[in-house]
Amino acid sequence: MMEKWKEILPAIARMAIEEAFGRRRLDAPFREELISRYPRLAEPGAVFVTLKIDGRLRGCIGSLLARRPLIDDVIENARAAAFHDSRFPPLSANELPRVDIEISLLSEPAPLPWTDIDDLRRKIIPGEHGVILRLDGRRATFLPSVWEQLPDFDTFFAHLCRKAGLEPTCLTRHPEIFTYVAEKITE
Repeated sequence: MMEKWKEILPAIARMAIEEAFGRRRLDAPFREELISRYPRLAEPGAVFVTLKIDGRLRGCIGSLLARRPLIDDVIENARAAAFHDSRFPPLSANELPRVDIEISLLSEPAPLPWTDIDDLRRKIIPGEHGVILRLDGRRATFLPSVWEQLPDFDTFFAHLCRKAGLEPTCLTRHPEIFTYVAEKITE
């Protein structure tokens, strides 16, 4: 059974988005009440907030490193996913009732040493590892759930290289690779 503090994360994300439409307030007393009930919300945490409508991506923004209280990370990333994901127009009030919210609670990224592409292929666990790729001052990440759409190692990394603004074969230039895991929490 999931811990209660985790179960409420999607609800906090929804409240943060609703607040932008004037439907709810996440004022300081309410936030303090949540923290007193669930102290883990005050500890540093990193999440990605994914919004979907009819199973299709509608926004996804997150943090790779735990740099602020978990409650703040959820609130800020929910608002960013709804209103500031450059791939989509801002979410409208009419869309909100159809939005499904998914929170990915991230572990701390760890560097993954690798010698060549075959070595990397052996070390990466599709479906379990989220991957951060860094090269030439550019960086991109894919959550572990991206393996569902891109289950092939070569395709996954070609897309990740492109997402970083690099050539699809950028693995041949030996970028830094970091991995993390993510616990998916849905409404």
